[in-house]
Amino acid sequence: MKLFEVIPWGRSFEEYRRMLALTDADLAGHILGCGDGPASFNAEASARGHQVISCDPIYAFTAGEIERRVGECYDTVISQVKQNRDGFVWQRFRDPEHLGECRLTAMRRFLADFDKGKQEGRYIAAALPTLPFADGSFSLALVSHLLFLYSDHFDLAFHLASCRELLRVAREVRIFPLVRLDHQWSPHVDPVRAHMERDGFEVEIVSTEYEFFRAEDHGGNRMMRIRRKLRGEP
Repeated sequence: MKLFEVIPWGRSFEEYRRMLALTDADLAGHILGCGDGPASFNAEASARGHQVISCDPIYAFTAGEIERRVGECYDTVISQVKQNRDGFVWQRFRDPEHLGECRLTAMRRFLADFDKGKQEGRYIAAALPTLPFADGSFSLALVSHLLFLYSDHFDLAFHLASCRELLRVAREVRIFPLVRLDHQWSPHVDPVRAHMERDGFEVEIVSTEYEFFRAEDHGGNRMMRIRRKLRGEP
């Protein structure tokens, strides 16, 4: 992976909580954040005493290199948001400038924690569909703005392999959002659901408190929840 090909864009602990419907009980477990990038979720969760490991290929780079790439991408991303501002729900964020301020705050929180977190083993350079963790290492795996969002970049086979790998290392997986970059429902959602159910997993499409992508039929506020059935469940 080359860093100049990556657009680092970070989200906060509160956004993760709302996007992925995280309860206090969820946060009491051992959590994997997959594809977290420069999100402040790990930094904020760890400061609250939660157990979180984040994995992303950009963690192979230094904090300085990631910070420079954030600076290179920032104006372009905000400009694109301004050009398509009707494609977003402006409730949590007042306008594109406020969105940018919040994103920079999250990314700065991540950068301030990154070196310490790498030393503690909280930031691991790894990528789907192959993860360097033992079976059942986590109670919950979270995927924010990677699977389904990049449906034009990653095919159905990649999505299926990734979901199976996540379910190897965690009892439950939550993925948000279920729309593509063009805010249309991902064509991989229904096939992934069907395959996972045939594999014996329980799959739900759940509406969450968080909506920023404006999508048809409010599809921008939905996540996929996949979990292993408990022993004795039909």
